[in-house]
Amino acid sequence: MTGIVYKSTGSLYSVKTHDNQFYDCRIKGKFRIKGIKSTNPIAVGDLVDFELDETSDETIGLIHNIHERTNYIVRKSVNLSKQSHIIASNIDIVFLLVTINNPITTTSFIDRFLVTAEAYHIKAVLVFNKIDTYDDATLDDQLFLQYIYSQIGYECLRVSATAGKGLVELKKMMEGKVCMFSGHSGVGKSTLVNALEPNLNLKTKEISDLHQQGQHTTTFAEMFDLSFNSKIIDTPGIRGFGIVDMEKSEIKGYFPEFFELEDQCKFNNCLHKDEPNCAIKNALEEDKIAWSRYKSYLQILEGDEEQYRNDIYAEGRNQDFD
Repeated sequence: MTGIVYKSTGSLYSVKTHDNQFYDCRIKGKFRIKGIKSTNPIAVGDLVDFELDETSDETIGLIHNIHERTNYIVRKSVNLSKQSHIIASNIDIVFLLVTINNPITTTSFIDRFLVTAEAYHIKAVLVFNKIDTYDDATLDDQLFLQYIYSQIGYECLRVSATAGKGLVELKKMMEGKVCMFSGHSGVGKSTLVNALEPNLNLKTKEISDLHQQGQHTTTFAEMFDLSFNSKIIDTPGIRGFGIVDMEKSEIKGYFPEFFELEDQCKFNNCLHKDEPNCAIKNALEEDKIAWSRYKSYLQILEGDEEQYRNDIYAEGRNQDFD
């Protein structure tokens, strides 16, 4: 039998077949996908082959094959630095939910996520949520971030899940696609899914007053079929986003605004760091490239592994706009 993994709890997988039947499945043996040392060999979105084992009291599926993935989103496992964690696979479009202050989403986090999406050829859209709660200063911050990323070429949406703003535009982008919502805990992923499809009634929680930090309401990634011809993968909140297996020479190619200019650099192998006559650094001085983006690039280039582990909520907001 063949089906799509709709939910993964780490040891048990819910698989949906073409006739809309769900089966609880386990892994038969060990999987090693293209040498990836992953904490989860099977991810939500995987197309798998399984067989039913009816020898026990309950019928359970045994997964024995994973079909080749078209793409996947992967990050470094925070607790196991040499391991990666595949968040989801076979995605048409990923929506990164961004909030300005409730909780804070730093540009460092945004850029690491976008670099990973670029590396695995997944279209990424920034969704600025909770716009109904912004005062003038917060609105200025949001519009400034939107300007930075729209200038690069990323589509940006402004929504309010609670007030119902921007949902029509979001639905249009989602129609006919396998979509994923991602972001920190507390940015409103589950609330937004509920606004798009109220019958799902996903659990939500309030932001912690002490740390302005989200509480994990989604424990495992899970896919849902939506009434407007779309699938959504709701994912647990991500505290940090560690980059996996990228050579220094390739990182610059995942910053679109760098890629457009780098043929003007004096050296073909320019890393845009210490080299003379660097078009990227020239553009930076002329304010044609955002300093926050360049700072993120240097952090990734230099392997600043502590950056994605830090408690971002304790960091000063101003550092992202210096």
